[in-house]
Amino acid sequence: MAETSSFRYEVEKSGESRADKVTTVRCHGRLVSETSAEVKELVKALLPEGGRIVIDLSDVSYLDSSGLGTLVGLKASAIKQGLCILEFVNMTPRVLELMRMTNLAQLLAS
Repeated sequence: MAETSSFRYEVEKSGESRADKVTTVRCHGRLVSETSAEVKELVKALLPEGGRIVIDLSDVSYLDSSGLGTLVGLKASAIKQGLCILEFVNMTPRVLELMRMTNLAQLLAS
């Protein structure tokens, strides 16, 4: 688990083979310019492992443009590599509204 004053995450892995492997990253706090690089490094390192990577945003209290850019970049990297399925789940109403306003809700929800 990593921790800063405004952000932390937990990683949980299950399954053995690529077909049934699920890695869940539960994010807590503020996903902003000061903390988004931490998530980017973590998830980019998980992409080559394959399977499903689930980013749980249920406890993200705030997301700025850097955080949003990080999520979009991670989704693009996952699609480009084609080794895993990257999903964002449990988005708070505030995060969902930001994604709708920027026309990114459909990309990140798929």
